[in-house]
Amino acid sequence: MLPPLTLPQGPMQAQPGSADERRLLRRFRALDAASQQTLLAFAEFLAERESQRTAGDGADQAALAEPRLEPRPPEESVVAAIQRLRRSYPMLDSGTMLHETSALMAAHVLQGRAAAAVIDELEALFAARFEAMRDDGA
Repeated sequence: MLPPLTLPQGPMQAQPGSADERRLLRRFRALDAASQQTLLAFAEFLAERESQRTAGDGADQAALAEPRLEPRPPEESVVAAIQRLRRSYPMLDSGTMLHETSALMAAHVLQGRAAAAVIDELEALFAARFEAMRDDGA
């Protein structure tokens, strides 16, 4: 069983026990274990994006860096692949990639696309975004 969900205080400043928090918790509890893990990974992705947005100068220095590519483990999940790619490409703005990344995640979770195929597309997406960023900066 998963530990109880605790929500970080963010821009919404939801108070413990607020209607939004209770609604999210009800939705979370209605999901199966795999979907709960997906939701948690997505929440961590959004929290990381928010912390990068408020980091300021650190993001500017990260934009100058080269990717630190990590090897793709066998039997990797889509969530783990997104986390690995975010670590490999810290210079990319996750906010601008949110739509495409979440669409690929949804194709896997909701439409049953094979994880390996989705991960291939994620890797291509991150690499293409990095090349576009490099070309814009050149």
